[in-house]
Amino acid sequence: MHPNPLLGLFYHWLGGLASASFYIPYRRVQLWSWETYWLVGGFFSWLIAPMILANLLVPDAIGAIREAGWSPICWAYFWGAMWGLGGLTFGLTMRYLGIALGMAIALGYCAAFGTLMPPIFKGEIGKILSETPGQFILFGVFVCLAGIAISGMAGMSKEKEMPEEEKKKVIKEFNFVKGILVATFSGVMSASFSYGLQAGKPIAAIALNHLTEAKSADLWQNLPVLIVVLWGGFTTNFIWCVYLNIKNRSAHEYFTPTTKSNDKIVSVPMLGNYVFSAIAGVTWYLQFFFYSMGETKMGEYKFSSWTLHMASIIIFSTLWGVALHEWKGSSKKTHVLVTIGLAVLVLSTFIVGYGNYLNSLPEYAAAVAAK
Repeated sequence: MHPNPLLGLFYHWLGGLASASFYIPYRRVQLWSWETYWLVGGFFSWLIAPMILANLLVPDAIGAIREAGWSPICWAYFWGAMWGLGGLTFGLTMRYLGIALGMAIALGYCAAFGTLMPPIFKGEIGKILSETPGQFILFGVFVCLAGIAISGMAGMSKEKEMPEEEKKKVIKEFNFVKGILVATFSGVMSASFSYGLQAGKPIAAIALNHLTEAKSADLWQNLPVLIVVLWGGFTTNFIWCVYLNIKNRSAHEYFTPTTKSNDKIVSVPMLGNYVFSAIAGVTWYLQFFFYSMGETKMGEYKFSSWTLHMASIIIFSTLWGVALHEWKGSSKKTHVLVTIGLAVLVLSTFIVGYGNYLNSLPEYAAAVAAK
């Protein structure tokens, strides 16, 4: 397995684009409650797509999971379930704050916790700080968080400037206070996905052996891990969505082709709703499909992949926010903050990528080995 940080960075950008884009198809779903389309999309993102792609690309993917034993399976599943608590509120974050601001706040917490906690927990942070590539990577993490903070400032500036009715033309359920609380919870809990991937490393090691024996690409080694982590995420989301279906009496929406709207019986575009929910679900999964590929190319400092992923998501979600006119009506100052935040985030991905590149140089590896 040969490190290639530039290729890894490209894969992380693709993952960020997929994550930033997944909610767009949901906007085409009509006359369904949030819990209905979220669960339909979830079947594709948490169960169907991971299972199909892992089994297509990894020889005996399920066998790799079985061989790993109960401990990595249970821990990967547990952290997936914890991530699910953040994931099911992630959609609410965008409902209350919009795509640009919602993702910036939630992913800021997620980037910090998901990147730094694994090396701190494993006692590796001191070693990382003592090496030049590690210093570049941690500086890149700091720059990423600064970019997220600037994006958050842009959102707060927009919130102060725009009248309530103008905000709700673009984001119908805009609620800044409720959105911030939900985004904080979502971001902290969503970092658990990073812990789940770390817990599933024994599964990835076995999958790599299977790939090596079959002379297949090592890019796919993490796909069986995603199956287990997403089982946990599916469990949490399934329970919550079914609860809301019962509470809100919306369970009939999965099967009923008509509904009452404005005291009239109207047709529900059932096929379109299922198709757009499926597209959203598969697009969501692709973020971790590409993330898992990018991580294999980052070399020794794989933990930095989480920062690259988060920064990429915010970059592309900000661009989507611009395309969808979420910043329309805000001042020049706010637009400047949006631009600066975006530029700083792009810069952070190059700094982190450069740190990984330094670590991949043969002369640096030889110098470290000689110590």
